[in-house]
Amino acid sequence: MDPARIAELLEPFLDTANDNRLTVHDLASISTYIDILLRWNARINLTAIRDPEQIVRRHFGESLFAARHLFPRTTHLGAADPVSVADVGSGAGFPGLPLKLWAPHICLTLIESNHKKATFLREVTRALTLTGVDVKDVRAEALGKAIFDVVTLRAVESFESVLAVAAGLVCPGGRLALLIGAAQLEPARSALPQFSWSNPEPIPISRNRVLVVARRPL
Repeated sequence: MDPARIAELLEPFLDTANDNRLTVHDLASISTYIDILLRWNARINLTAIRDPEQIVRRHFGESLFAARHLFPRTTHLGAADPVSVADVGSGAGFPGLPLKLWAPHICLTLIESNHKKATFLREVTRALTLTGVDVKDVRAEALGKAIFDVVTLRAVESFESVLAVAAGLVCPGGRLALLIGAAQLEPARSALPQFSWSNPEPIPISRNRVLVVARRPL
């Protein structure tokens, strides 16, 4: 897909006025990612969305919207401290892999129990020459006492039960980032009353999707 068109489609999700913009390399990586996703999607069901422009808006746009809130870019990206991030139920890699493209300093763990989807995630990681990415083809419960600075959760089945597992992977003082429908917000807050919740951020070009971040107490 044409990188210039990708940049145009993603503009509503990025705060370009404050230098939150994608590089030429970022756009080329997203283009490659889309090509691989479309090829694999013909064989296994990675996403119900087939139109490349909708993939950019729905998947990359939402993921990068979260990325810029979680990891604001500065002029000193190279000096950023490592941050451990886990993407629970990663599926086709959203939001995990776009987070890594946006913030290369993070140490990313993609948790995907479906072996075929996990194989896809490894291929994308290799194709984009990403380092510091670990694909775990196990259920999140199997990670035991693993703790992360940031845990993300997006489109998963059995949301409330998976939410509890994801929250258990967050280290003290760490953040749980949810990309969810507005109707899921109150059940999430009720399920994790010990967490401190941010105000929900409406996701651009969406009727009811929001980003909300919950911080685990120290």
